[in-house]
Amino acid sequence: MKITHHWQLDAYKLSVEAAMQVFEFTKRFPREEMYSLTDQIRRSSRSVSGHITEGWRRRRYEAAFCDKLNGSEAEAAETQSWLEYSVRCGYLPAKDGRQFHRAYDRILGKLVKMQSSPKPWLLPRLPRA
Repeated sequence: MKITHHWQLDAYKLSVEAAMQVFEFTKRFPREEMYSLTDQIRRSSRSVSGHITEGWRRRRYEAAFCDKLNGSEAEAAETQSWLEYSVRCGYLPAKDGRQFHRAYDRILGKLVKMQSSPKPWLLPRLPRA
């Protein structure tokens, strides 16, 4: 299957699924975490797919494409950090924390692979007028 839209990318699909699972889990977090840990983990988890989308639209330029994928990678790693705090604070069972961590490792692997070999994803540059 030829990929023509960002929502067809495995990394995008996985990141949206993981972010939605994070959202559901964080509904159970204590109210006092609403404007700190809950907000942080939701923002970073959602930013993973947002950066992928931005990178897809900038794939005419390799550096811009890779920069956005790198931003997505950073957001995924940040989400892993917040998940660790969630487990350590007792808001997320360790078993679930490990599953989330593995899901984000899978996303990170796909992002790194795309950045390591960006050529298949890039659009041809437009000729100058």
